[in-house]
Amino acid sequence: MDKRFRAFDPHQVLLLPPSLDDWLPQDHLARFVAELVDEVLDLGPVLADYTEKRGYPPYDPRLLLRLLIYGYTTGIRSSRAIERKCADDIAFRYLAADQAPDFRSISRFRRRHLDVLADLFTQSLHLAQKLSMVKMGRVALDGTKLEANASKHKAMSYSRLVDKEERIEGEIAALEATAQVLLADAEATDTAEDQTFGIGGKDVDLPAELDRREKRLARLQEARAQIEAEAADKAREHGKEIERRRQERAGTSDEQAVTDAGQQAAAKARPKPKAQANFTDPDSRIMKNSDGAYIQAYNAQADVDAEHQVITAADVTTNASDALNYTTMLDQSAANTGVHPKQALVDAGYCSETNLQAAKDRQLACGTDTFMATGRLAHDEQVPPASRGRIPANATLKERMARKLRTKPGKAAYSRRKAIVEPVFGQIMTCQNGRQLLLRGEDGARGEWRLLAACHNLRKIFRHAGTTGLAALAG
Repeated sequence: MDKRFRAFDPHQVLLLPPSLDDWLPQDHLARFVAELVDEVLDLGPVLADYTEKRGYPPYDPRLLLRLLIYGYTTGIRSSRAIERKCADDIAFRYLAADQAPDFRSISRFRRRHLDVLADLFTQSLHLAQKLSMVKMGRVALDGTKLEANASKHKAMSYSRLVDKEERIEGEIAALEATAQVLLADAEATDTAEDQTFGIGGKDVDLPAELDRREKRLARLQEARAQIEAEAADKAREHGKEIERRRQERAGTSDEQAVTDAGQQAAAKARPKPKAQANFTDPDSRIMKNSDGAYIQAYNAQADVDAEHQVITAADVTTNASDALNYTTMLDQSAANTGVHPKQALVDAGYCSETNLQAAKDRQLACGTDTFMATGRLAHDEQVPPASRGRIPANATLKERMARKLRTKPGKAAYSRRKAIVEPVFGQIMTCQNGRQLLLRGEDGARGEWRLLAACHNLRKIFRHAGTTGLAALAG
């Protein structure tokens, strides 16, 4: 006998319009995002920016914020990709109430309200605190390299910049001389003009080429000035530090002398020939990533609480070294949460004489016990045991920290560092597609990294409490 199948009619006309609410599971992440935006988040700064009453009504900020949060949480970050999803993805159509904003509206909204979007990180952290997901008993600090929206092949070294600048200046001088000759013969006959410019040519062709060269020269000079300014700033700080140490040894204190020493060092500073500047994103730098490859990147920092891997501080710097971020990141974490952590775990990238002293001072002032690796270990290398007996009185801060990490409590505490912070970076890179930034400039990179961190925290909140806990917070 013939097999019977369930009725299937693709051309069935529905009696009532379909409801997107019926197509989405009750425990779906999109419902959590919708309730978060509508009931919990403070949208006052966004709404306050809409003061113009004239013109065609814009999209509701709640709609665009829903799409961006859900997109950055699920790895759909491109404005064009979000526009496509609004047409063929149920969750996005649910969040947009079946509207379809174009990618320009989404991109402009993100750029216009980037500061507010970055502030979502602080709001997400406070929500996690209300749900008792942040204990600040132990935090882990680390950095990762995020690919900038620029190619390293669009960078040029200082020595090549100087050579290129001199060559283009010569070309401009030659073009200007040619232009003067042509202007002197401007009243020649049409035949003479055809012979000069070619059949169908125009007398504006040469000035256009001259304008192109001048603009290129301006970009080269701007990049050169950037490299020279960075070299001067670095030399200034180094000169100040040397003078401070000299005064400490002499037992004196003269801030004017420190300033003068910095100015003298800056005046003598000369950039290294291999120092580079990028024409696409001048704020980004060439950095070495964890795979050993050199990429055009930013250094993204994150301080993570051990309880539920909630990020308590997030920032972006243009310096490839992590050492400059120890104090600023722990201070930001304490400012965001209102609590200083009891333990801070940091890897060898932060180890410096300045940070070791800062760790000692922080323990006395805030009670934060820092476990800082003093050297990198191979993948299968074990930390040697601590030597017995008292610590020598003349032991340096680095030797004391190394011995501290070799004790049983030190080993037990520091062994948790990778399990706390490394999974967070892995989740952002894979689940949220956060390996490469979309926005250019240091401010754009910082805002986007904090938005990624906020969405990471919101995903943790969703998995911990779901919409039930969120409803309690909203009430």
